[in-house]
Amino acid sequence: MSICLLVSVGILWFEGSIRARATEITGDRTGDTEISTTIDPAGTYTEPEDMDTLNTVNRVTLEYQGDNGTLAGPLRILITLTLISFAPIIIITMTSFTRIIIVLHFTRAALNTQTAPPNQILIAIALILTFFIMNPTINRINVEAVQPMEAGEIEQDEFFQKAFAPLRDFMIPQTQVRDVQLFYDIAQQEWDGDNDSIPGAILVPSFILSELRRAFWIGFMIYIPFIVIDMVVASTLMSMGMMMLPPTTVSMPFKILLFIMADGWTLVIGNLVRTFY
Repeated sequence: MSICLLVSVGILWFEGSIRARATEITGDRTGDTEISTTIDPAGTYTEPEDMDTLNTVNRVTLEYQGDNGTLAGPLRILITLTLISFAPIIIITMTSFTRIIIVLHFTRAALNTQTAPPNQILIAIALILTFFIMNPTINRINVEAVQPMEAGEIEQDEFFQKAFAPLRDFMIPQTQVRDVQLFYDIAQQEWDGDNDSIPGAILVPSFILSELRRAFWIGFMIYIPFIVIDMVVASTLMSMGMMMLPPTTVSMPFKILLFIMADGWTLVIGNLVRTFY
């Protein structure tokens, strides 16, 4: 669906922004011979069969609308749709989203509230916190890459390099050395220990692995107080002979009460965001 939409927008842009015209060549010659390849003047033919031998498009002039060095509206739409297609991959692999969503999931599982908050709420919270954390990085990408690209000051290759540099500066402090060394060993390459020499093909998976490890460690720390409550409730029920009553049924209200009294969401979200600073 996305590919068809991109192709359609591309066709509309080329159709609306480019005009091609064939010009008649009178004095110039093409090729190495002294005979012009222009058989008939441009646009002159009487029978349909003459189109097979008509050769007037030796020179084609392309004119772009605006002609002011800025991107046309349809082209902006094409680039935007392309970025939207890659946005989920970029958000998951190169931002703080992975750590946040995993920690929020562990928090809900520790509370044993099943689907409260729902998945949609957790994803929305993770996205909002991700944009909050990544706001300085996004501003750098806009200033150092997007604006110079629109002004025609940099080429496409330089645009991608400048756009990846802020993401790189964000990922390197969050990536552990042992994860980088692991992927260097898998790739059978030697690492000189310099962070600036780490290629993106190694930095991105190393960053993801570090994020998973840190997120699970934070989730384990969140689980500890709720496990204590489960153990206390289970021991109390066993001592009272109420073995048929599931301990989770009794412990869940105490977990929620403890979470509310401790202002749990502020503690979890606040300290989770601080781990990126």
